[in-house]
Amino acid sequence: MPEPLNNDVTDNTARSRYGLTLDDAVAFIEHAREGDAVAFLHTKVPESMEGKGVGSKLVKGALEDARSHGFKVIPRCPFVREYVARHPEYQDIVLPVT
Repeated sequence: MPEPLNNDVTDNTARSRYGLTLDDAVAFIEHAREGDAVAFLHTKVPESMEGKGVGSKLVKGALEDARSHGFKVIPRCPFVREYVARHPEYQDIVLPVT
């Protein structure tokens, strides 16, 4: 069973995904460990959830979880890169994409 995080974001470690469920739809971020960091690879927000701030809430929850576990984040996903560029409070945990 996924572990609940803040703001209803869950970390399904078996599937390597952070998820956020709204009604019957699930938005997710695929992630993978890369050494002492976690890479956020791909974000998917179903069409029925678009325009409701779900993607931002999902990224924030995933970043907060990474921070709470002492991980740095590699934002390989363009959506996550855009989010962290707009939120300087996460710069301390963001590594450059190589």
